[in-house]
Amino acid sequence: MPGLPRLRDDYDFVIVGGGHAGLQAGLKAGLLDKTAAIVDRGPKYSRSYYAPKMDNLPGFPTGISGHKLLDLQTQAVRSQEERVGLFSPARASAVVRRDDRFEVTFDWLKQTHVARGRAVVLAMGVVDRIPEVGGKIEPIFPWANQAIVDFCLLCDGHELPGRSVAVIGDDAFAARSALDILEFRPASVELLTHGRRLLGGASTEERTALTAALAERGIPVFEGTIGGFDGIREHRFIVEFADGSRRSYDRGFSALGWYDMHQELPRSLGCRFDADGFVVTDEDCRALAASDGQPLPGVYCVGDQRNGWNQIPEAWATAERAVIHAWSAYL
Repeated sequence: MPGLPRLRDDYDFVIVGGGHAGLQAGLKAGLLDKTAAIVDRGPKYSRSYYAPKMDNLPGFPTGISGHKLLDLQTQAVRSQEERVGLFSPARASAVVRRDDRFEVTFDWLKQTHVARGRAVVLAMGVVDRIPEVGGKIEPIFPWANQAIVDFCLLCDGHELPGRSVAVIGDDAFAARSALDILEFRPASVELLTHGRRLLGGASTEERTALTAALAERGIPVFEGTIGGFDGIREHRFIVEFADGSRRSYDRGFSALGWYDMHQELPRSLGCRFDADGFVVTDEDCRALAASDGQPLPGVYCVGDQRNGWNQIPEAWATAERAVIHAWSAYL
């Protein structure tokens, strides 16, 4: 079909995932005169797709939206279309090694296809857990889309000085996030557990330490169930509780961790995971084997899916390291 990539019989790289890391891996492969197939579910599945503005990226002094950045990276990949095919929207269902090749099975254009490559790059990222209200995640979307609710402290913490902040979450990650926000000198921080017991799943030692730290730093905890949100027109985050009470904040912060870490494919390849569920790699982003901790030949993992910082510059760096290592030492 005109305008669509044609699947080759064989590639140097098959890249699973087309977010910031996967797109950069594909671009680098093309620039190094290697062929690559990028199997991507579509830009709306990228964590940054709905981010209205990101300030921590080199080359964009006034910030850039996640959507726009993905568009620019896609344009760069399309400049390498003689060597790099972007198959999107597509969903990868299996990755297997057969002799000296990897076979990635994926659905695209209502058909099942297989891309074969000498190396495979896992770049599927992770999915944030979204606060549910009445069993639905949609109620908080308007506030997230207008940057009134944040999900990444390292990305957006610089906007919190002097502001009142509500942190949604009940576990140790949420408690630590609330404490970390204090580093940005907010006017106040409150922890909303959404009907759950604070630190209910933590050990006694951890619960005691974090509860004391929250009290010492003046972070109150409200365990009421959230019934809805208000204040979007005033650009505020007003939380309505099931008992009819309301609390108003300048900003919200979701600290619920990950909903999906996309472990199925790396697990099928024998990858090792750390205690938090991320794929463990070496410095060249080679995935390490669960069995002996040695690099799995030809298997790379980049971006948010691997152990390391969840930041776009880090995603780009890991993509560069993986493709350069494969180009110089594996392919």
